Amino acid sequence: MKLGWLPIASALILISVDACHAQCVEFSDRASQLELDTFVKSPSSLLERLRNDKEKLRYRLSAYLVTDPSVLPSVQTLISASASADRSAIGAALRIAEGRCTSTKPDAARKIKDFAQRIGDLNVQAGYSAAGEDNSGAPLAQSQGKGLAQPRRGGALLDGEWRTKLADPFKPVPIPN
Repeated sequence: MKLGWLPIASALILISVDACHAQCVEFSDRASQLELDTFVKSPSSLLERLRNDKEKLRYRLSAYLVTDPSVLPSVQTLISASASADRSAIGAALRIAEGRCTSTKPDAARKIKDFAQRIGDLNVQAGYSAAGEDNSGAPLAQSQGKGLAQPRRGGALLDGEWRTKLADPFKPVPIPN
């Protein structure tokens, strides 16, 4: 009778060890187990909680994925329950999670990438591609502009040391070499 708990305890230890190895990020960057359990049980609850906030959806979902990549089946459910406007944020979350897992857990990153490629939804794939373009261009721009002051973009209206003078709207734009 006393050996009845031994197989259960062994299984729990193996599950917890497996869960620790699945995580791509440090403890401080992980989502809580309660949040993960809630997401797995009801993926659409994430959409209800973060109504119309695509940025929060993107980063919250990527946090779930880097904490435990085994929640990918719930992401499939989330995609089918989401509006087309939210699907691009889901695709971006997949790309962000893949990028964060690449250096620490390449197998998890590959799993996320394969999942994103299998998705048949064009909005998800567009968000995935767009997030990749944003991330891939950043290191290139930083390496090209080292030591050079980058001009302010977006048509700065104010100029001067304290930004108190009106800028000349007809001033020629510097052309990069």
